[in-house]
Amino acid sequence: MKIVLATDGSDHSESAAKFLSKLRLTPEDEIIIIHAISWVPIMHEWGALFEDFKEIREEIVPRILDAAEDALQPCQAAITRVFAENYPDKAIIDTAKTSKADMIVMGARGVKGIVTHIVGSITKQVAEHSSIPALIVKTINNTPDSGFKILFATDGSERAVAACKDLHKLSFPEGSECTVLHVVSSAMADIPERFSLEIDGRMKNIVASSREWETKQADVILDSAVNELTGSFSSINREIRYGDAPEEILNVAHEIKANLIIVGTSGKRGLKGALGSVSRHILNHAECSVMIG
Repeated sequence: MKIVLATDGSDHSESAAKFLSKLRLTPEDEIIIIHAISWVPIMHEWGALFEDFKEIREEIVPRILDAAEDALQPCQAAITRVFAENYPDKAIIDTAKTSKADMIVMGARGVKGIVTHIVGSITKQVAEHSSIPALIVKTINNTPDSGFKILFATDGSERAVAACKDLHKLSFPEGSECTVLHVVSSAMADIPERFSLEIDGRMKNIVASSREWETKQADVILDSAVNELTGSFSSINREIRYGDAPEEILNVAHEIKANLIIVGTSGKRGLKGALGSVSRHILNHAECSVMIG
């Protein structure tokens, strides 16, 4: 596996590196550490200031890359270092493309970030426009040494199936557990159940029949995901919830104390290359790290 790790020297970037260090990567895997700086050309009369900036940059950039590489210990993957003068989001995505990387990993916020679950603008841009999975590490210095708790939310769409395959490629520490979740958003959701059941016996039968069909479909979706992930975790749990998808995903993540939530970029109605409303909500509001498949 080839992974692009974006760093700006912040605590969040260091946490992203530490997260990677917990995975069971091998010498056949590669981590490309990238640090990017975007600069605006300086007017001629400020040339001396620009030269000072270049000198400072040449001193600081290696230290930022060193810090990320140190945080990856004792990871066995091969390490490559890259520095780019470009907009950071573009540099990260371009590096992932040219290197044919399998995944991008980055912290939730940069140097200017505050302690919050909301992700920074560069992270959002990368998650939005990356054509490969983006793993956003949100929790600073709270990555377990073993026994990760993973929540994989699937709606059975092609992108969810692809996210499941991405999850299968990752080698988590021994003792890691995965909960596979499907949230049923009922076809009768626009009619409050307490009113629909009061109408007549016909409506009761329709609601009951609809729920039975939805549950059967959920079992099929969960079976497919569990079969794909079998052998990757010490245990795999199944969960069906009914209601609003992002709300229930966050609820389950909180209940199981998940270290990582994995969702597809969008559901069946999603547009190619755009985050769906569910994945965007999860990315913004999750307490733990998030991987957008």
